[in-house]
Amino acid sequence: MKLICVEEHVLDPAIGAATQGFVRTEAPYLPDWGSRVIDGRQASPTGRPHVIAPSESARKALDMGEARLADMDAAGIDMQVLSYGGFPQLLPDAQAIDLNRRANDRLASTARAHPTRFAGFATLPWQAPEAAARELARAVNELGLKGALINGRPGETFLDDPRYAPLLEAFDALNVPLYVHPGLPLRAVQAPYYGGFERELGARLSMFAWGWHNEAGIQVVRMLLAGVFDRYPRLQVISGHWGEMVPFFLQRLEDAIPQEASGLMRPIVQTYREHVFVSPSGMLTLPHFQFIHAVMGPERILYSIDYPYQSLDGARAFIERLPLDDVDKALIAHGNAERLLGL
Repeated sequence: MKLICVEEHVLDPAIGAATQGFVRTEAPYLPDWGSRVIDGRQASPTGRPHVIAPSESARKALDMGEARLADMDAAGIDMQVLSYGGFPQLLPDAQAIDLNRRANDRLASTARAHPTRFAGFATLPWQAPEAAARELARAVNELGLKGALINGRPGETFLDDPRYAPLLEAFDALNVPLYVHPGLPLRAVQAPYYGGFERELGARLSMFAWGWHNEAGIQVVRMLLAGVFDRYPRLQVISGHWGEMVPFFLQRLEDAIPQEASGLMRPIVQTYREHVFVSPSGMLTLPHFQFIHAVMGPERILYSIDYPYQSLDGARAFIERLPLDDVDKALIAHGNAERLLGL
């Protein structure tokens, strides 16, 4: 069975260097990992993916060649859809436009060199929506990339802000998906919601334990409620980490905000099921899967491990052991990704 993973990350050194100063200045709540961080070189005691140490994950994320392919081969992964980590939307417009363009060229070159092993999502200058729309079109039409991924908010507001309409229109016209990935919480949110703990504990809670998943989920909820999917009927979103909490409250949202209150063309649950694909991002636990499968159906689930921030331990074993027939397994393992991304 072919296995395609759709949330697998790389780093661009130029974007990293340009944004490093901002993150250190504006996000002092970033974790002080110290010696307590999990050592990613140790085997997972659970047989599931586990957190990789930052130094090790950064080294792996910079590689888009033989070492990554060797890790994929060892784990039984046929293809990764690569996307950039980092926050280029924090930079001045002109600088971000150039950096994203160069990074997309590099990613496309990697995909061309290994067309059966790698595909890619573009990185965009979200702070300049019209330029971002042009770059998305270039990335898709000229470079062969399969859509784009956003890390966190595009700026101080979310994607439902009218200023991003030209960019959402471009996704709709090009018929390529947007991967809504978590990012750093606003500083104004960090202190009241996640402060008051020891520094590393508060940092972990505000980011990958809870906070940034909550933010990524809210971004999709706001798109739903703002009528984004009514205006752009071909727009498809991918939401990792089993939907960033949203599927678990979909029915509650619809009950609390019926169409009479929302003014939307369709009920919330229906709209979500028609416009969102959900992926595990390495959260390979059966109860999560069973709930998502019941809510979304097998046609709306993609597969992902969040490499190299999560190990590839158990990546293939989990899907092979799912209590599904071979047809549904094949959809989740590769069929849905092939259909959505044109692979």
